[in-house]
Amino acid sequence: MSGSSRKNWIYEESFQDGPGGWYGYINNAAGVKPLEWGVWGITSRSPWWVDYNHAPPGAGYIHMLACLSTAGPQSEMVKEAGGQNRFISGRFPLNFAGSVVRLRLRGELLARGAQVVLLLQGAESGVCSGWMLTGKPFLVGPSFIETSVELGSDPNDWTALGSRHDRNDMYGVRPLADVLSNVNVNIMILLFPLRIEPMGPLVGDMHLLRPEKDYPVWRSELPEGYVVVGSVSISFMNGLGR
Repeated sequence: MSGSSRKNWIYEESFQDGPGGWYGYINNAAGVKPLEWGVWGITSRSPWWVDYNHAPPGAGYIHMLACLSTAGPQSEMVKEAGGQNRFISGRFPLNFAGSVVRLRLRGELLARGAQVVLLLQGAESGVCSGWMLTGKPFLVGPSFIETSVELGSDPNDWTALGSRHDRNDMYGVRPLADVLSNVNVNIMILLFPLRIEPMGPLVGDMHLLRPEKDYPVWRSELPEGYVVVGSVSISFMNGLGR
């Protein structure tokens, strides 16, 4: 079951009575979607959208497996897709610095060079900044594997998400410490990096164009399969609840 420890501020989600606010993503135009839910957890399946919002000069392309808003208000679409968000209703801290995140994952995944990583996003003055914990990826196998990672401040463990050339009005790079101390947008489970191979010749720079919107790609170069999130736990080390 889901719950919280007010003394130690531990967010725990085992998905026994719903997705708990976690949802998937279709694309920029269509927005979010529900994930498959059962008492075993939430499941995200390929084909996943190639998120091009952070194409070079940003960090690159990502697949979004599962997302959780950390602060409201949420749109009606997000509420419908994820159900009751127990992170927000539990008023858990937004200061993730030094926290320990535990994920229980299983699945069948042809990763093709990608890793399962955690993304934290925070916004200030209307600009969203995301950092991926690329130095501490999560494991996926046919049976559940629990992996624990500490959200430290070593920049070698992190990769700034950044922005593609034309999305600087929405995405940017703020200092890691600032984002860790105020994750006021969302957390995500991602597949990164992705290998984008255009199907056929291009007219123009592939990173200025948008894969699967402006040109087709070889899906055989992208991750395939499914990932089940059996439980999520976040032990907060700093900050009080809201």
